[in-house]
Amino acid sequence: MTLNTLPLSYCTNVHPGLTVAEILRKLDEFTLPIQQQLGAPLAAGLWLAEPVIEEILSTADGIERFAEEIQKRDLTCYTLNAFPYGNFHSERVKENVYLPDWSQPERLEYTQGCARVLAALLPEGVEGSISTVPLGFKKFEHAPDFSKVCIEQLIELATFLKQLKEETGRTIRLAIEPEPFCVIEFTHELIVFFERLYERAAEKQVLGTVREYLGACYDVCHQAVEFEDIPGSIRQITHAEIRINKIHISNAIELDRPGENEAGRELLAQYAEPRYLHQTIGSLQNGDLYRIVDLSRDFLLDPDPRLKETEKLRVHFHVPVDAQSLGPLGTTYRELRQALATVKELDYAPHLEVETYTWEVLPGDQKPTLVEGLTRELQAAHTLLNTL
Repeated sequence: MTLNTLPLSYCTNVHPGLTVAEILRKLDEFTLPIQQQLGAPLAAGLWLAEPVIEEILSTADGIERFAEEIQKRDLTCYTLNAFPYGNFHSERVKENVYLPDWSQPERLEYTQGCARVLAALLPEGVEGSISTVPLGFKKFEHAPDFSKVCIEQLIELATFLKQLKEETGRTIRLAIEPEPFCVIEFTHELIVFFERLYERAAEKQVLGTVREYLGACYDVCHQAVEFEDIPGSIRQITHAEIRINKIHISNAIELDRPGENEAGRELLAQYAEPRYLHQTIGSLQNGDLYRIVDLSRDFLLDPDPRLKETEKLRVHFHVPVDAQSLGPLGTTYRELRQALATVKELDYAPHLEVETYTWEVLPGDQKPTLVEGLTRELQAAHTLLNTL
């Protein structure tokens, strides 16, 4: 029972890149200096948006040339983030990040392209993973057969990944990432969906393939925001025979007794920003939960009456892993530690990736540079992993 011993990965969705040239430039500008300052091997968890994948695949030697550029920089890559399909750094991303969803052929084609590229990047003997959207966004309208279509496309992907293994010798697994307000957000929804997926796969006589190549990405921030029992959640997923292929080492904002904490509300209001969706869940003193799709300043500064009865407020805003507090705000660092300790109990080792993509939109004018900030939190992640 041990945690993954591959070089710790960080997700490069934190810096923009919609062309191959821009991806490589950002690796030179950020990733290489971070690795140098970290003084330890570092893996780049590449985010390659659909235009980048299309560019790489547009020429016969595109994959080979891109792999050579990564190798030239002496970087390891064993996981991709294929959750954001388009521009993750546009002025307004919000709910658009969930499009296309898993009922649309564009999502399948894009993920297949990502797998082709990753197969060329994997070090010898190392397996790969690709994290993806949890089917779609609950607030969007979906066709009655939405879930069935998603299942058929995911089975097609599993079959593709098996064929890719036969062609290249590389094992690459999909990791579906639950997130608040998505079609799959709670642990029980993940389990129910996989039960249906396994049932259909058995009908098509590909159950073994689906079990092998399809699994989950456990983003600790997301499940902490849901107020789930983190160790219990991980154990339930394992008991349901769903492989956790990837762990996002991530940290959410927490505010205790917001009705009494004006300074905390005022600071938290600065985290309500226009680019990303910041799902917010409050735990009332009687134990009930209430849910808000996106954090707003008005909710906090023209205080919502529910805040007086709120024991804890948690916000889907990825804050640095090394932050156990942010002034009057707390974080879900405790839940992160619980998650990693529980993952250590597994009889296999999921990929580990730090995913703090919000550095550009963190409030305040005293932020460290991206290199300094990412280096610091990666050091903190190493320290945390070494103390479990």
